This record gives sequence, structure tokens and C-alpha cells, in this order.
Amino acid sequence: MLRHGKVDLALHELRAGTGRPLLLLHGLGERSPEKVPADVEAWNGPVHALDFTGHGGSTITIGGGYTPEILMADVDAALLHLGSATLFGRGLGGYVALLATGSHPTEVHGTIITDGPGMHGAGPTPGSALIVRVQPGEPGPPDPFALAELSHDVRPPDYATSFVRAATQLSPLPEPICVCGTSRPAWLEAVVDEPGVREATVAAALAMYGAD
Repeated sequence: MLRHGKVDLALHELRAGTGRPLLLLHGLGERSPEKVPADVEAWNGPVHALDFTGHGGSTITIGGGYTPEILMADVDAALLHLGSATLFGRGLGGYVALLATGSHPTEVHGTIITDGPGMHGAGPTPGSALIVRVQPGEPGPPDPFALAELSHDVRPPDYATSFVRAATQLSPLPEPICVCGTSRPAWLEAVVDEPGVREATVAAALAMYGAD
């Protein structure tokens, strides 16, 4: 468990080893897998997985207040513990990984974005105001506030590309971001069009970032 502000974050070691770790970031409403998923078995180093705030074994905030930037801070705490790592994000985890890569371009050694829950958010422009109603009961993961709020966050394409440009300008890698999968919301379409972003299979992305 990692203490981050008033939240305890569950960071799971799925496979021990030497070298740069692969950090798995799950989709909206999911939790970390119990073992290394088959599609990342080829990674040549240790594998860890992080439960975002309000998900899995991590604690829940009081009254919501979830944003992708809050989850990016969760990744910050994990990177502080692990050091340099490659990020592998599903859905919402892919979007959060992109923000983390632009914010920490020297600590993140490549980011892989794949399909998964929460990839789209609420689209590129604000819509109607969201009033979150949660049924009373014993709180447990995933937090209903997290499901409601993180499925309605606005993701303008130019906001996403600003993180791409920070990553490509400051990362030591020529292509620090790899997009895999088929889902293409507006923010991800804009990301793919940026220099320094590669479209590839998961296997090719793991081989590229796993080589020392």
C-alpha cells in the first residue's frame, strides 16, 4: 500500500524480476488483475499493477471528486515508488497514462494505450451538468461516484495533444507513445496524428519499450 494524501493506493507486484517494470493501469470500474495478463507475458522485466483511487484494493474518497488528473497523481505516487517504468493503460487507464507521460516524460519509458472501459469519457465538449446520485449503502469498490464522474469528464483533443507534445519534446525516446487497439475517440484520433506517436500491436510495443 502506498500512502497518497488521504488515500491508500494498492500497488500489486504481479511478477518479480530485474530491470524496468511494466505498470498496468486498469479501465474504469475495473481493478488490477491477479496475475500477469496473457497479452503482456512477453514483457522482459517485472510487472506491477495499480488500483486507482476508488477501485480495487485502494481506498475511497468521501463524496467523490474524481478526475483523470486525480488518477494521474495516483500514477505519480507509483512512479515515485518504482522509479522509471513503462505504462500499459486500458481505456481510462490509457488516458491517464497519456497525462502521466506528458507530466513525467523522463520517468515514463514509453506508454502503451489499449482499448478498455472508460476510453471515451464524455467527449470533446461540455454537455449538460451532471448531478451524481448514489444509493445509500455500505461503500465498496468501485466507488459509484468514480463510475459516474469519470465517465463524464470532458476530453478536448487539444488538451490531450498538449501532453503528447510535452512527452515527445522531453522524452529520450523518439516515439514515447504507442497506440494499440481499435477504439478512436476524438482525443485519441488527435493523439495518433501527432509526431512521435506510433500505432502498433501490443507485442510490437512491448518489444520496443522492453529493449534496454
